[in-house]
Amino acid sequence: MTPLHRITTWLFDLDNTLYSPHAAIFPQMHRRMAAYIAQAFSVAREEAERLREHYFHAHGTTMRGLMLEHGVDPHEFMDFVHDVDLAAIGPAPRLEAALAALPGEKVVFTNADRKHARRILERLGVSFRFSDIFGIEDANYVCKPDEGPYRALIAKYALDPASCCMVDDMERNLETAARLGMKTLWLRHEAAWQKTTPLPAHHYPHCHYATNDLIPFLENLTKRAA
Repeated sequence: MTPLHRITTWLFDLDNTLYSPHAAIFPQMHRRMAAYIAQAFSVAREEAERLREHYFHAHGTTMRGLMLEHGVDPHEFMDFVHDVDLAAIGPAPRLEAALAALPGEKVVFTNADRKHARRILERLGVSFRFSDIFGIEDANYVCKPDEGPYRALIAKYALDPASCCMVDDMERNLETAARLGMKTLWLRHEAAWQKTTPLPAHHYPHCHYATNDLIPFLENLTKRAA
C-alpha cells in the first residue's frame, strides 16, 4: 500500500478535523438543529433533541434523516443550522504551514455544504491551501459514510484511491475509504455528541494511522519525508 509520504491526494474532513472540537462549533449547530426541528414539527425542545440524535445515528446526519423521513429542504435546513458564531475559530498559521509543506493535492471532503466550509477555511486562513471543496451538495445530499459520496468524489477528480489518504475525526467514515482502497488517518478525540467513547485505534483495522493532534502528525510526516 502507498506510504503516506507518497500520497498524491489528501482528503480532509472539515468540522472537528481542521479545527479543534474545543471551538464548540458542533454544540452550536446541534442547538440550531434542535431549534429547527422544534419549530418545524411543533415539539418541545427535549423531544427535538431526541429526534436530532436519532436522525444522526440512523442516517449519518440529522439533515439526511429529515430529508428521508420528512422531505425537509436541505438548503433551508443548512442555512439555518450553519448560522453560528465562528469567533472561536481564528487564523491557524501552524496548520497553514503544515498543509503548505505536505506534498500532493488537498481537497476538503465534508458532510457540510460548501458555503459553511468556505467560512471555516477563511477563518483559519487556509482556504488557498485546498484545490477544492467537495460538499454534501456534490453528493446529492447523501452523506459519509455512505459509499455514494466517495465514488462521486473519485469520479469528479479522476482519483486513484490507492494514491489517496482520507483524514477524518469519525472512524466510521474511514471504513468506506479503506474499503475503496484509500489510506486513512483517524483524528481521534472524545466528544459529547458521540454515542459511545471510541476505542483505541488498534480496534479499528480500517484506521491505518491515528493521532490525537493533526498538526504535529503532519509536521512529523513531512520531516520524515524530507
